[in-house]
Amino acid sequence: MADPLHERDLARPALDLVAKAAGAYLEALPDLPVRDPAADVLFDRLGGPLPEHGAGTLAGVEELLDIGTRAAVQSSGPRFFHFIVGGATPAAQAGDWITGLLDQPAGLWVASPLAAEAETVVLGWLKDLFALPDSYGGVLTPSATFANLTALACARNWWAAAHGVDVTVDGLAGLPTMPVLTGGYVHPSNRKALQILGCGRDTLRVHTRDDAGRVDLAAIERALIEIDGPAVLIASAGEVDTGDFDPIDALADLAERYGAWLHVDGAFGLFAGVTPRLSHLVRGVERAHSVAADGHKWLNVPYESGFAFVRDADLLGRTFGASNAPYLPGAGDTHLNYNHLGPESSRRARALPIWATLRAYGRAGYRAMVERHHDLAVHLGALVEQAPDLELLAPVTLCVVCFRYRPPEPFTETELDELNRRLGTELIEDGRVYAGTTIHRGKVALRPAIVNWRTVAGDVELFAAVVREIGARVAGELRAGGRAGEA
Repeated sequence: MADPLHERDLARPALDLVAKAAGAYLEALPDLPVRDPAADVLFDRLGGPLPEHGAGTLAGVEELLDIGTRAAVQSSGPRFFHFIVGGATPAAQAGDWITGLLDQPAGLWVASPLAAEAETVVLGWLKDLFALPDSYGGVLTPSATFANLTALACARNWWAAAHGVDVTVDGLAGLPTMPVLTGGYVHPSNRKALQILGCGRDTLRVHTRDDAGRVDLAAIERALIEIDGPAVLIASAGEVDTGDFDPIDALADLAERYGAWLHVDGAFGLFAGVTPRLSHLVRGVERAHSVAADGHKWLNVPYESGFAFVRDADLLGRTFGASNAPYLPGAGDTHLNYNHLGPESSRRARALPIWATLRAYGRAGYRAMVERHHDLAVHLGALVEQAPDLELLAPVTLCVVCFRYRPPEPFTETELDELNRRLGTELIEDGRVYAGTTIHRGKVALRPAIVNWRTVAGDVELFAAVVREIGARVAGELRAGGRAGEA
């Protein structure tokens, strides 16, 4: 019987196995295909019935390493351009290993003063990095989705209080629908947050001035004038299809003029503020009532990581604290207990990899990385514009390049959509590079995002070449199929 107590002396050898495999894996990572479809057969080894008698520590670890290093999607590699996913810097990855090693319960100060102090430090560093006021409250979350949920929960608390209701105690019963206004760049995670909060996923009012989704400020102002009571505005700092931004400063003006709450969803775009070259894109973010962002995107720390900042720091405690459980610290406890400031009670010490990477590379290192990625996005955009069979569909603003394959010979818009849809599918199956499709202004398009610290010019050049190669083949198949149909 493989009882862990009987194998306690194998803890270090097990970690040695991982460290040895990690060396070879990381050395090969820059040149690996993003996905090897042939390795999917290894998933069979993950299944089967629960073992009655385990294989033992070393055998179990060896098997998972063998399956994982061969069958994983290399999302931490330089050619994964899908879903705006960063990798993990060397320091962040080591910090994450330390997190697993120490296994700190990070919700209460008494359970881990180390985790609580580290979280306080990194929240301060992040506010400094993004030029947010130091007075803002903050909490680390698993993701930007959780960060949006945290921020909008605080907004809901503020809004209900304006109607004379303590929503934490009494809930939403008897209250009208909370008015939430935004432009067309809004991310689905905000709808998900409103859904979870009981405010209604489809109560979000979207005001746009064109089919790209640009916000209609005049329409939002008219709506604010008509609303009886306070409202919530959502600004998107970095739209996922093109990387474009809502005018945060102008929305902050409206929020001040009409007493509204401004929330900025900056999942990846908040990092524009790291460099003077791009900081104009987030001008006004320091005036927001709440701000959300991801760490596992452009901060390049391992999954899962996000953070939320709230101007009224006390709102975090009023929204998520006061559990009244007798075994938890009570009102007399003066320490920061982060499970009272966010939706989680059981929390891993996700501050440690953030601390490690910020300590290792500092402001200058992140500024260099953001600027390099912007340069690479501009370079890819230029490759697209120079190619006779590619079409750029939106200006390159930040790190996302929105384009489609368009062969020189005439195809209808319907045929081009089918071509690019198939191209996106085959790009994933091919596995050399990775990016998905979207629909931008009614057209099926590719939307590679460059946020991985390993990515260099050769990676984006390979991406363009693979797209053109597969696109030409798919276009040929569609032409042949059309001719066959006509015959």
